[in-house]
Amino acid sequence: MRGAEVLSARELNRATLARQMLLERAEDVAVPAAVERLGGTQAQEPKPPFIGLWSRLAGFESDALLGALTGREVVRATLMRSTLHLFSVADYAALRLALQPPKSVALRVLGARAEGLEPDAVVSATRELLAGNPLTFDAIRGGLQERLPDVNDRALGYAARTLVPLVMVPDGGARWGYPRVCEFALAEEFLDGALAPAAPEALVARYLGAFGPAAAADVQTWSGVSGAKRVLDGMRDRLEVFADARGRELFDLPDAPRPGADVPAPVRYLPEFDSLVLAYDDRSRVIADEHRPLVTTKNLRVKATFLVDGMVAGVWTLAMKRRVATVSLEPFGALPKRAVKELAAEGEALARFVEPDAREHAVLVAS
Repeated sequence: MRGAEVLSARELNRATLARQMLLERAEDVAVPAAVERLGGTQAQEPKPPFIGLWSRLAGFESDALLGALTGREVVRATLMRSTLHLFSVADYAALRLALQPPKSVALRVLGARAEGLEPDAVVSATRELLAGNPLTFDAIRGGLQERLPDVNDRALGYAARTLVPLVMVPDGGARWGYPRVCEFALAEEFLDGALAPAAPEALVARYLGAFGPAAAADVQTWSGVSGAKRVLDGMRDRLEVFADARGRELFDLPDAPRPGADVPAPVRYLPEFDSLVLAYDDRSRVIADEHRPLVTTKNLRVKATFLVDGMVAGVWTLAMKRRVATVSLEPFGALPKRAVKELAAEGEALARFVEPDAREHAVLVAS
């Protein structure tokens, strides 16, 4: 790494914002392509991806994502770190098996509940149960318990979720694409095609395209898959290599955008669980270390945040009362007057997007 160009935290910030379409809203980018550029979008709950895309795509309307979901161009499934994400169908088919190793290891958390559990038997029973027959997860657990009565039902459900590629079945009539209780389908059946063999290099390349320049530890934090350093070393002759102020080695795709530190960054609202605040081991490029505990709750919910000059500057909520939709901001510190004005305009537009039937839309900033 001797002689590698050192990138400042602000340069890393601007590189990340450019890839995440947060320096300016992208024009004429279809939803599946946008989801790929973002490296997938967090979808622990169905609403946040809509807000995340609204903040990133010019003229985005909910129907664009709803159409991609019901048209099977984008899927919602358990992916990175065994959490729910949206992936394009192409990325899901190409990358799902590369994300399998930590899911298999995760069975260890079951402890004594895993007594009698045989992974191959669970996989076989799950595939038999779901063949041509999407089911809710309660029904999956019940069906597995009937087939494997000597194993804890929760252990069976957890094993099925982690070992078998499943996707959630969308509902075109639901406001945010999915009902409160969803059905799950076998991924190969839902996508009408087999999944590609595990391709760690493709997974790393997708990450760098969305979040680079980044270190091996950042890749592993995002994906949950170990061995990123080995994969990156194997790709070294095809990548750009930099360093950060801490001396960490950073890798990037040669043609990826790396704008200058002086490029202006507009205010932006990010939804709950947004990957921007989760995708790094060292998150200082987007959020100060002292602010990280203010974003993640004790039960591991990740609050909705807003950006000022490219950095997480506070959290926000949206509530409807007496048909007034109000975005409430809790800044981490004093905000410049110009930022407050911009946040008010952007927040009102966001409220109109989320609650179009409200008679009034407002923004409140806590003092």
